[in-house]
Amino acid sequence: MTFDIVEKDRPLRAVVVGAGYIGGQWAPELLAHPGTELVGWVDVVEERARAAAGKLGLDDLPVSASLTSLLDGEEPDFIVNCTVPQAHHDVTVTALRRGVSVLSEKPMAVTLEEARSMVAAADKARRLFAVNQNRRFMASLVAFRKTVAELGTLGLMTSEFFMPYRGPAFLGTLEHPLLQDMAIHLFDAARAVSGADPVSVYCESFRPEWTWYPGACSATAIFEMTGGLRYTFSGSWSAPGQATSWTGSWRASGAHGTVRWDGDNDPTTEAAEGRVLKQYPREADPYTDRRGRFAGLAEGLEEFVTGLRTGRAPQGDCHDNIWSLAMVTAALESARTGTRVPIVA
Repeated sequence: MTFDIVEKDRPLRAVVVGAGYIGGQWAPELLAHPGTELVGWVDVVEERARAAAGKLGLDDLPVSASLTSLLDGEEPDFIVNCTVPQAHHDVTVTALRRGVSVLSEKPMAVTLEEARSMVAAADKARRLFAVNQNRRFMASLVAFRKTVAELGTLGLMTSEFFMPYRGPAFLGTLEHPLLQDMAIHLFDAARAVSGADPVSVYCESFRPEWTWYPGACSATAIFEMTGGLRYTFSGSWSAPGQATSWTGSWRASGAHGTVRWDGDNDPTTEAAEGRVLKQYPREADPYTDRRGRFAGLAEGLEEFVTGLRTGRAPQGDCHDNIWSLAMVTAALESARTGTRVPIVA
């Protein structure tokens, strides 16, 4: 897929859509980036957008409850979609059909059908549509990915995610809160680290009797990946102790040895007999002067802006990211049906 680049010699004009918590994280990134200009903020409650802008000293920033109105008035080059997942499809497609590129928060959409229509809209409009999977840019995950690449052919990769999390109220409304909200971070990281794509999955999602969630907050899944790799995931939103990091804990085994990573620190290695493994440390953070609450926003924005200027697709390009969403939707189908489900994006 190709998309039209922006050749104008000026900062790229951006609009934030959604004035909730994550929108408040993206706006400072747009203000700090030398190649972007924040020209508007949209929220279904206009006063919420006005208040969010005011907190940043942007009292004169154009705000609106209507995305189309702000697109008419400000003619941005791209929007940052920070709305709730249920609104991602309509907001993204509206912008793309108006010739405006989109950088979106995860997940791409609620359903795979919605995601496919969004990818089609991007292709038709020849605009860049990307999803920012911010974990891909974590220095320790990048070090893990580089070290795993030393293992040769991979056989098995595992990740565990256990957290006693009492999150926002919407999690209590979900049938499978762990799979529907959190798991995509680890599924996408598995793809990024292994370089493999999913083929099929068998998943069980369940509710321990002690949990405070009405829904199935714990899950295990076995993914068959391309190249014969098996990736296994185990996790719980209501683990009573011994929490992992927010990135999980990982192990990868391949022809040349094993790499382990606790999700925070540098990976550790043990080579197979007769082999030597290079171990990559975390690199220095280039964004310490503008690091917000979430690592990876600055890096994701930089890749997106570079893409708009050069035509080089960022990591979260919709044609790639849809495979991470497909892992989630297939895992949900498997959990509901009790069967192994093929994965097709």
